[in-house]
Amino acid sequence: MLSRFSTSQIAVATCALAIAMATQARAQSPQPKMTTPIPESIKARESVETSIGTLEYFDGVPKPNTVETVYDYLDTSRAVNVYLNSIPALSVNALREGQAAMGADACHKICIWDNLMDSKSILLTGNTSTMYAVGFLDLVKDGPTVVDLPQGMLGILDDMAFQYMVDLGVAGPDKGKGGKYLVLPPGYKGDVPEGYFVVPSKTSGVWVFMRGYLDKSMPIQEAVPAASKNIRSTLKVYPLSTADAPPATEFINVSGKDMHVILPNDYSAFEKLHGLMQTEPESYLGPEARGMMAAIGIEKGKPFAPDARMKKILTDAAAIGNGAARAISYFPRDPGNLTYKDGDAWVTAFADKDTSFTRNGAYRLEPRVLFHFGYICVSPAMAMTVAGKGSDYSMGMLDSEGKVLDGSKTYRLRIPPNPPAKDFWAITMYDTQTRSQLQTDQQFPTKGSQDEGIKTNADGSMDIYFSPKAPAGQEGNWLQTIPGKSWFIALRIYGPEQPWIDQTWRPGKIELVK
Repeated sequence: MLSRFSTSQIAVATCALAIAMATQARAQSPQPKMTTPIPESIKARESVETSIGTLEYFDGVPKPNTVETVYDYLDTSRAVNVYLNSIPALSVNALREGQAAMGADACHKICIWDNLMDSKSILLTGNTSTMYAVGFLDLVKDGPTVVDLPQGMLGILDDMAFQYMVDLGVAGPDKGKGGKYLVLPPGYKGDVPEGYFVVPSKTSGVWVFMRGYLDKSMPIQEAVPAASKNIRSTLKVYPLSTADAPPATEFINVSGKDMHVILPNDYSAFEKLHGLMQTEPESYLGPEARGMMAAIGIEKGKPFAPDARMKKILTDAAAIGNGAARAISYFPRDPGNLTYKDGDAWVTAFADKDTSFTRNGAYRLEPRVLFHFGYICVSPAMAMTVAGKGSDYSMGMLDSEGKVLDGSKTYRLRIPPNPPAKDFWAITMYDTQTRSQLQTDQQFPTKGSQDEGIKTNADGSMDIYFSPKAPAGQEGNWLQTIPGKSWFIALRIYGPEQPWIDQTWRPGKIELVK
């Protein structure tokens, strides 16, 4: 009779019989007197299918293959968490390294875009309409440091966690009149002289961001050099210890230069993060963040030396983190990042205009990633929209059908009549890879109300075209795209008026021209 069955069938039947007999034996064995019924919810079954594979146990104890699987998952998940939560720090560290590479390696050396920023600068969503000047303070090396600010500036100090410290200029305590700011190192206990706007820092490094607005009463060819002269002739940055004879502030013109200040999204991100941790006080991060970093081998005062297994995990985690950051950036799911709540065509950088990225005292993790992966400059003033003052902006990430923008195709964006900009409006194109200005044959990938030659429709609206070649007759309304590349835009409104604020005026959607 046995010849009717294969060997494997006999083995399966035998195994099933053995399990049944063992189960029956357990059921028939005498129960200990102290037995308590154990809820199934707290037990580990012999085998459990999960998203990371099959987990196997002997009476609740993980088998060797399960131990390995679980630890690989924990290390990967912690590394992804570290990458995403460290994007702000990685971004400001990239700014420091990039500026130093251009020669701005001391507090008195300042990068300035004398001829405005064009697409040669690989910098997160920089614009082409204002003059930037940036520097870095090293409070461990230099001690208390002075930023002597000229009149008519707008700026920010951000720390090495990319957290807001203070506004400079119009939105700051000097109210645009200029003045001396004294930035103190972490835990500073020394004397503080009078006559300064005093700014304590939690970190050793401090990013100095300054922006000089162009005089709107001047032609652009005169306003640009005038703004540069104002900064160059009056801005001073120096250690307080040299106040009696400060070193001359040096300015490095980086207009048109190959300047790279973008955070990495591969394994090197963890190496950069370890290096950054060595320059900052331990109080720089809370115990939870420090513990998460320590779990993947990043600690202050210790070498970063992952073995082959851990390096493979960190490489994988960086790839996952990069994918997550890009998904969050181009397809945000937090409603606060939608400029208009009834559609997803336009995105705002600061979710719900909140620069602290919190809600009810808790961090909003995805909005924080979205901002720091694509944008820089953290200040409440950046998100405060006041009628007729400052600026506001919104990003067009997808076309009207929610599809990724394709550089080989032709698109049109309609700007309705009477754009509510007291000063001017501008549209700038960005590269989806670098989140920096799109590099094309056009030096400044921008069109706006300051440009001559933009055609207006009969009803006062304007159509801006995006394509590899200008549509016939639309050369003045055209921004170039690159086949094989994607892109997105920022619409900036300078001096936003009430129709922009209350959203009774809004731009159209980016429509594919078929």
